[in-house]
Amino acid sequence: MSWVGLFIFSLAFFFVLLFLLSRFVGYMKKEQNIEIESFRDTLIDKDNPVGLTGEELQKLKQQQAEAQRHLREVIAKIPVVQKDGRFQIDQEEVQRRKEEAASHRNGSSGAVGNDPR
Repeated sequence: MSWVGLFIFSLAFFFVLLFLLSRFVGYMKKEQNIEIESFRDTLIDKDNPVGLTGEELQKLKQQQAEAQRHLREVIAKIPVVQKDGRFQIDQEEVQRRKEEAASHRNGSSGAVGNDPR
């Protein structure tokens, strides 16, 4: 018997076993009144990767939206300039703000100390 004949016999035997297995699974599902989940249903949901309940998921989404909003506000306060096609921190503006804050702090604390009472 050549290897081609053996290959055809093994393929036929394999498909017969698959057919019997599918019939057996169908029979067991019918007898026990069960439903087998498809593999697609078990995949991770991209909107809810950790399997949270609806309320928890909405709360998490709201917290993340607030964090993103806060991050945008903080980033918007950073002075930047475009040099050579890249955005870089404006060191002069940062230094000016530091000096302004320091002078404001010194000026306000000096005014409190000079109270005429």
